[in-house]
Amino acid sequence: MTRFRHLIWMMIAAVGLMLSVSHGHAQQPDVGDQPGLLADDSVELDPEFRKQVVYYRTNEAPGTIIISTGERHLYLIQPGGRAIRYGIGVGRDGFQWQGLLSITRKAEWPDWTPPPEMIARQPYLPRFMAGGPGNPLGARAMYLGATVYRIHGTNRPDTIGTKVSSGCFRLVNADVADLYDRVPVGTKVIVRQEPAL
Repeated sequence: MTRFRHLIWMMIAAVGLMLSVSHGHAQQPDVGDQPGLLADDSVELDPEFRKQVVYYRTNEAPGTIIISTGERHLYLIQPGGRAIRYGIGVGRDGFQWQGLLSITRKAEWPDWTPPPEMIARQPYLPRFMAGGPGNPLGARAMYLGATVYRIHGTNRPDTIGTKVSSGCFRLVNADVADLYDRVPVGTKVIVRQEPAL
């Protein structure tokens, strides 16, 4: 009888542990979206993801933005076969996309209202957050077409070069401010999952 009670208590404890682990896992914050966290500007980017001028062959006009999610780079096309290359963070698996859009709006220190789909996946997120240093959109945002996607800054510079977002493209705040100053509303944006051959 003692052995049977011990077995029942062990099963109850195991079920309780499994439920608490699965509930805790479902509520685990997304490493890419941490509202209120202040950006650590001392983060040293891998040289591959630092802003630099590179040779870039394309038929696209200067001023066009080409995003390569596979490379985790954003290219701002320049005259003479060159581009300014920025390191970016991209959508995690299942949240990557491709297409042709344009920048329809720009904002400095934008407010953040996570879309309902994001709230459903991450119920711990605030429903609204005013712009500022702790805002996950960072210092600037450029809105893409009529979608929920943006090119924006981040309060998590350590996520540049990774796949953690819900489909937006993030740059360190200094880089997104630089890009913001270089491109107007109406700028053509091409999003590719694989590099062009």
